[in-house]
Amino acid sequence: MNQPTPAIVAQAGVKRLPRLALWLFCLAYVLPGFLGRAPWKRDDISTYGYMAELASGAASWWQPTLGGMTPEVDALLPYWLGGWALQLSPAWFPPDLATRLPFMLLLLLALIGTWYGTYYLARSPLAQPVAFAFGGEAQPTDYARAIADGGLLAFMACLGLAQLAHETTPALAQLCFTALLFYAMAALPYRPISPGVSAAVALVGLTLSGAPFMALFLGLGGTVIYLLAPPAETSQMKWRASGLALMTLGCALLASYLNLWHWRIDMPHANLLQWQRLGRLFLWFTWPAWPLAIWTLWRWRRQIFNVNFTGLHLWLPIWFVAIASGATLTTQAAERSLLLALPALAALAAFALPTLSRSVGALIDWFTLIFFTGSALVIWVVWIAMQTGFPAQPAANVARLVPGFEHSFSLAPFLIALAASLVWAWLVKWRVDRHQAAIWKSVVLPAGGAALSWLLLMTLWLPLLDFARSYAPMVKLVTSAMPQAPGCVATLGLNRGQIAALQFHGQLQLQALDSHTTCHWLIADIDTARKRPDISASQLWQLRRVTGHPAERKNSIWLYERRLQLQPEPPAAVEKQG
Repeated sequence: MNQPTPAIVAQAGVKRLPRLALWLFCLAYVLPGFLGRAPWKRDDISTYGYMAELASGAASWWQPTLGGMTPEVDALLPYWLGGWALQLSPAWFPPDLATRLPFMLLLLLALIGTWYGTYYLARSPLAQPVAFAFGGEAQPTDYARAIADGGLLAFMACLGLAQLAHETTPALAQLCFTALLFYAMAALPYRPISPGVSAAVALVGLTLSGAPFMALFLGLGGTVIYLLAPPAETSQMKWRASGLALMTLGCALLASYLNLWHWRIDMPHANLLQWQRLGRLFLWFTWPAWPLAIWTLWRWRRQIFNVNFTGLHLWLPIWFVAIASGATLTTQAAERSLLLALPALAALAAFALPTLSRSVGALIDWFTLIFFTGSALVIWVVWIAMQTGFPAQPAANVARLVPGFEHSFSLAPFLIALAASLVWAWLVKWRVDRHQAAIWKSVVLPAGGAALSWLLLMTLWLPLLDFARSYAPMVKLVTSAMPQAPGCVATLGLNRGQIAALQFHGQLQLQALDSHTTCHWLIADIDTARKRPDISASQLWQLRRVTGHPAERKNSIWLYERRLQLQPEPPAAVEKQG
C-alpha cells in the first residue's frame, strides 16, 4: 500500500534537542572567525575600507567609494551597517571588530531564519508523518521542531558556509535576508504579521545588499506557488501572497530608483575545466546537505508530483535552491551565489531524516566520524609541528608555503581547541550510546564535525591564517622603508583590498596619483607602473623597494620616493623584499 507520506515517525523519534545546547552550539559556530583575527585579503578588507570611508565622511552614503573606486558588488546596506557600527563604537574599541558585530547578528539571524523556515514547512499538512492505527505517531508541533533541529544542524554542517559566513561582506547580508525570506514564505499560512514584516525586511535587505534579481525571482516565484496551492494547504491566504507580490514589485522599483540593476550574467563556456570546477563546487560546498536533499526528492516524489505540483514544504525550498543554483551557473561569483541556496537546501535535507534507514544513518555517522576526526588530527599534527618542529615534514611544508612566518604559543586558543576536541569525543560517545530514536541524530556528527574543524582552524591555525590571508605582512614591509609620519602617499594601480589594507594596517593617508600630486611617496602596482614610463623611467621618482606579500612568492608593489633634492642612487640601492 502506498503511504500518503514516506515519514513514519513515532512520538519517541521527535525528542527535543535541548535548547540551551542548541544555542551554545550556534554561538560556538558563530564566534570563531569573527573574533581575534585581522581582516583578510580581497573582499573582507576591501569591505572594511568602504565602511571606514563612510564613517569618516570621505565617501557618500549613497555611492560608497574607496580610492575613487566603487564596490564590485552594487550594495549599500552592508556598508551602511559597518559604517554605523564604526560611528557608534567608542574610540578604544577595535574598529575592525566593531564592523563585525552587525555581521555576527546577521549570521545569527540566518541560523534563526533557517530553523523557523524549516519548522513551518514541517507544519504543512502534506509534510506530516503517517497516522498510526492505535495512536502514538509524532505530534505535529513536536515533529516540526525535530525536523527544524535537523535542518539547522544540516545548515551548519555545510562545508561552504564556514568562511563566507564569517566575513564582513555583502554575501553574508544576502544569506541572512534570504533565510529571513525563506522563513517568511514558509510561515505565511500560520501567522498574519511576523511573516509579512520579515518578508518586507528581507526583500528590501536583498535589494540593498546587491541582489535585487534574487529578491525579484524569489518573491514572485513564492507568490506563484501560493496562488496555485489548494485551499487545504494555504488556509485562505491568497491575499497574503498578493501582498508578497506587491512588496516584491515595490523593491524592484526601489532598485530602479537607486540604479541597482546591473546585468552580470556570464554563461559558462563549453570548457571541461570550468564545468569540472563548478561540479567540485556543488559537490563540496553543499556537503553533506545535497545527498540528503536528493534522497528527500526521491522519497517524497509522490508529494511533489501527485498533489497538483503544490506540496509547499517541498516546492518552496526547491524554488529557492533552483534560483540560487541558476545564479551560481551564470555569474562569476559562483561561491557567493551558491551560499544563498544553503538555508533551503538544509530544509530539504531535513525531510530526508525521518525516511532514513538505520543502515544509511550508520553509514553517515561512520563517514562523518572518519572525515572530521581525520581533519582534526591533521590540524593538531601541523600545529604541533609548528610548535616543536616534529614531525619534520609538516613543519617543512609550512616553512615552504608560508616563508617568513614565525609561530608562537598562546594558552587561551590552545585550551579552547583542547576543550572542543574533548567535546567532539564526548559527542561521538553520546551519539553511540543514547537517543537512537531521535530523527535529527544523523546530522549531529556532521554539524559537530564542521564546527570542530572550523573552531580548530580559528584557534590553533589562526596566526598562520592571519599571516597568509591578510595584507598585514606586506604593509609592514612597505611601511618599514618609510618614515614614521610620511604624510600623504600617492597610489597607482592598487586594488581595493591593498588600498584598504594600507589605510588600516599602515595608517597611511592615500590619494590617487594625478598631475597635481604633491605627495613625497608613491606606492604602485608593478604591472601598472611598468606601462607608465613617466613613473618607471622618471627623473622625478626614485625606486626604493620592490616587495609583495611574503606568502605569495611574487613581487607586486613598487615603492617610490620623490627625488626633490635627493642625489640619484645606483640601482643596487633598490631594496627587494618578499
